[in-house]
Amino acid sequence: MSAIAGAPQESTASVEEGVLAGERLSFTGTLASMTHQQAGQLAAEHGGTFTSSVSRQTTMLVVGEEGWPLEPNGSPSQKLQQVSAWQREGAAIRIVKESDWLQMLGVDQRRDEVHREYTPAMLCQLLDVPVNVIRHWERAGLIQPVRRVFRLPYFEYQEVAGARRLAEMIASGVPKAEIEQGLDKLRHIWPDIEQPLVQLEILARDKHLVYRDGTGLVESVSGQRLLDFDPDELATQSADKEKDSEEESHHVQTHWTADEWFDEANRHLEDHQLDAAVEAFRLCLIDDPQRADANCQLAETLYRLDRLDGALERYHVAVELDHNFLEAWTQLGCLHAEKGELRSALDAFNVALDIHEDYPDAHLHKAEILHQLGRTPEAVNHWETYLQFDSRGPWAENARRRLEEAGRSRP
Repeated sequence: MSAIAGAPQESTASVEEGVLAGERLSFTGTLASMTHQQAGQLAAEHGGTFTSSVSRQTTMLVVGEEGWPLEPNGSPSQKLQQVSAWQREGAAIRIVKESDWLQMLGVDQRRDEVHREYTPAMLCQLLDVPVNVIRHWERAGLIQPVRRVFRLPYFEYQEVAGARRLAEMIASGVPKAEIEQGLDKLRHIWPDIEQPLVQLEILARDKHLVYRDGTGLVESVSGQRLLDFDPDELATQSADKEKDSEEESHHVQTHWTADEWFDEANRHLEDHQLDAAVEAFRLCLIDDPQRADANCQLAETLYRLDRLDGALERYHVAVELDHNFLEAWTQLGCLHAEKGELRSALDAFNVALDIHEDYPDAHLHKAEILHQLGRTPEAVNHWETYLQFDSRGPWAENARRRLEEAGRSRP
């Protein structure tokens, strides 16, 4: 996780009250709001004592909420297992979720970090998950947007971070049953554990996550060999898919709808078969030329093939068909910027902000364009606005660096 720059600054009243006086705290799992070191400093400022390990003298274990507090083998973290065992023996040790701990300290701004909403592009930077993977996860039902502004989805950070953690364990070969057991042991902290169990089921069955070759399972993006956790079922699924594929090859040319071509194009895109994806998106548009989403996806695919002029034209078509297509306007601006067409890029970001004045991505990109145009004083407000929505990760670090260069400090 990216560290948050700067030490935590809390209210004098909270510190004087010493709400953690007499507490010996430790932390487990990845914290969503800060590093363990920063959390230890914050605990000390509120009268507590931070220890890196747990003992019978520990009075509170704070569980981080970025992903799930599971070991690489799917079991709950060692600290959590040890403290749970001591609790069963009668030890007075509290186990507290990160957000509840921050609420206890009255640190509302930091608590908001845990449940803050992010766009796909922001999550791509924060979690190192490609935007097309986030889109695929949404289509598969793995993650759900908490709200939409026109077509633009906003996701809760914790849900996407949790999905990534589960995906990493599945891709590294941890059997699904063992992850289920580990999650089930967390019920005393997270009583509603059903969502990650549903996510786990989707990940385990997603044909774009794993596929079978002659000797076992392979992760479709990295090519890493996986342990086989349900060979009979997957063998049956693989045979069915091969049969379906054979049948489709005889019929798709005359019987597929625009929606089916769109789904097929996205499958090719997820499997990095870019030329096949271009062809499928074009066939979708032959049947339904008014689809802004297909034009936008075709533009992204052409961009990945380094066909910049074709991508630019398709982004223009997408926003002509749907003037409120925020992600298309932003991609249009970024592509103009990459081509050195800064005025056109600025126009695109201005349109995006006219449609959605709180669009974080557009504020950040517009600030960079203004800076490149020598209009840095105008860019300051946009960097500061972006930091209201994101205070960590590479984009936030870049915004803070720009503000420092401009003589403005930002915590």
